[in-house]
Amino acid sequence: MKKTILSISITMALLSSCSQGNKDQAANDPINEVNVVAEVKTENTSKPKGEGITMYPELSKYIETVKAGMEAIPQDRKNQLKKIALFVKTKKQSNEDANLTFICTHNSRRSHMSQIWASTAANYYNIADGINTFSGGTEATAFNPRAVAAMQRAGFAVENPGGDNPHYKVTFATEGAELECFSKKYDDPTNINENFVAVMTCSEADKNCPFIPGATLRVPIPYEDPKIADNTDQEASKYDERCLQIATEMFYLMSQVKV
Repeated sequence: MKKTILSISITMALLSSCSQGNKDQAANDPINEVNVVAEVKTENTSKPKGEGITMYPELSKYIETVKAGMEAIPQDRKNQLKKIALFVKTKKQSNEDANLTFICTHNSRRSHMSQIWASTAANYYNIADGINTFSGGTEATAFNPRAVAAMQRAGFAVENPGGDNPHYKVTFATEGAELECFSKKYDDPTNINENFVAVMTCSEADKNCPFIPGATLRVPIPYEDPKIADNTDQEASKYDERCLQIATEMFYLMSQVKV
């Protein structure tokens, strides 16, 4: 099974300025409250209509809902997504790798969700060859278990090996790539450090890191942090809402590359 490592590149010189003021928030983030483990689904897989990869059946149904919502994406956000799509298409036409790095402050929720959905969409549209997706933050915490649970509800299979910062194994198909998802800072050895699109998925990281060294293109597409609903009766619905929004926009992005 092919393995893809999630990563990001931000230079050491920006770490202090990018992470200033966020340490208290990270310290209070209940990142290890839930131990999420899912068995890999191996039975009754179904082939998405018109595409070339066999997704898990629950995920395949979810994707049909995602595709139905693409036209409702606001035009200003479509324009931002098209910038990324043009970068990817240009790289692929030149037989070069197209590297996408999704950036959030703690690399715990939105950046992971975006990376996973971008990779899934690229595979769904059968354009994944040469498209490399990464994620990271200005400081490392952990892939938040609430976000992990939302991805499971969408139909992904997730294995949690445990630990303070688990290296989750996420898959979207029996024969698909295995994504290793863990929180990391800019200097992780698996990070890409040049020739990538820096996709800013949170307004805080976008504001505090106006320049990302090594990035060929920087595109902000901030998402509201589902953390605002943590420990409330709206928690699961807020995470599901964000998961669906990110999925819809990543599928729109890759559909533009496919075109």
